[in-house]
Amino acid sequence: EVQLVESGGGLVQPGGSLRLSCAASGFTFDDYAMSWIRQTPGKGLEWVSGINWDGGSSYYTESVKGRFTISRDNAKNTLYLQMNSLIYEDTAVYYCARLSGSLTAYDYWGQGTQVTVSS
Repeated sequence: EVQLVESGGGLVQPGGSLRLSCAASGFTFDDYAMSWIRQTPGKGLEWVSGINWDGGSSYYTESVKGRFTISRDNAKNTLYLQMNSLIYEDTAVYYCARLSGSLTAYDYWGQGTQVTVSS
């Protein structure tokens, strides 16, 4: 059974940092590209960042470039998102998701972890 379990969310002040983790199981982790996607009540789902199977390529939405870093440890079957210089607009539920083998959809999602940026 494929499972993705996020952790590391919480309440942080503007300018602060958080590191999200996503523990993967039930599949060969390094066969798949992975992404972080966030959801807010007002904006809906927003793709944040993606990484290829070996971590050699990474991608970011414009609003997080220079502040967020995606990475993966294939030996630990874990995906990470280091978030620095957090701003109010980063408040959201963050999901990790697996990109399907056909590269056309995200076929498995975690349960999400809440990130709240507030003073």
